[in-house]
This record gives sequence, C-alpha cells and structure tokens, in this order.
Amino acid sequence: MTATTGPKASNASSSLIVSASRTPRQTLCARMTEIAERGPLAVNQRLTELEREWTAGRMVKATTGLMLVVGIACGGFLHPYWLLLTALAGAVLMQYLFFRRSSLGQLFHWSGFRSGADIEDERLALRVLRGDFRDLPSMRQIEDRDAVTRMEGEGGIAVDDDEYEPKYDPKQAVDLILEQSR
Repeated sequence: MTATTGPKASNASSSLIVSASRTPRQTLCARMTEIAERGPLAVNQRLTELEREWTAGRMVKATTGLMLVVGIACGGFLHPYWLLLTALAGAVLMQYLFFRRSSLGQLFHWSGFRSGADIEDERLALRVLRGDFRDLPSMRQIEDRDAVTRMEGEGGIAVDDDEYEPKYDPKQAVDLILEQSR
C-alpha cells in the first residue's frame, strides 16, 4: 500500500524522480515524455502500475475502516474509551463526505499519494499516447442531421468533397467511444 508516484519514484522507473517544486501538470508532462521515449512497452507497463496505485481517497477509506474495526473491538474487549476512536473515524468520514478534501486525505497527499483525478489524467494521457482513440469519431465526424436538411432544402451542398470524412450517427459515435474507453 505505497504510493508509486508523487515525490517518490516508481520501482520500474527510477529516472522519474520528481522535484517537490514541480506542479502536477509539469510532473505529468515529464513522466509522459520519459515514457514516450522508452516506447510502447513502457506505456503498457505504466498503465499496469496505475491500476495498482492507491489514491489518497482510498487510503482515507482504508484507514477509517481500520480505525472503526479497532475501535469497536478494543471498546468491546478492553475499555469503553476505545469507542472514541470509532467516533473519530466517523468524523473523518463525515469530513471526507462533505468537503472536497479531508485532513487525513491531505496528510496522505503530502506523503506521496495522488488523487484519483490525477491518476485518471495520466491514464487517459497514456491511452491517447498509445493510440487507443485514433479510430474514434470526433465532433467533426458526427453528422448534424438538421444542418444537412437545411442545406439540402436550400439547394446547397450537404458535404464538401474536399474535406470528406466518414460521418457517424451520434448514437453510433458515442457507442464506439464508450466501448473504447473501457
């Protein structure tokens, strides 16, 4: 249960040690450049590492769960004052529920765990780098039926032959995108 990125470097990529003064965006750019230089195998390896990486939020939930179990067990067998630990765990969970960041989550973030959004940004960037989305339709390729109907009704051209790209039905385009993003 250790962080594989942030101020610490991952086991497989020791050259990815980052400075604490870098922003998350700069860190991501440096990491992506390093991975791009190493090739497709490095992209797949990093995606596998990201699947196993624990987030700060996951650590908060695991820690508070442990606090609840220990507090209840020790409160039942040792001394009732241990139930205060369960109250503290409940307070931490309530803070985590109602606010964007909790104090325990911030502590884990400072110790090197990243947010789920940071991990997902890197995962998406790696998938784009690997080419997972090159065959998916873009907004320019989704057919606008109203515009086609207007143009045909006015006698104008519906498709410019010079810039022709295959057109997709919006539902078909979304289905393709969602299928590839899994």
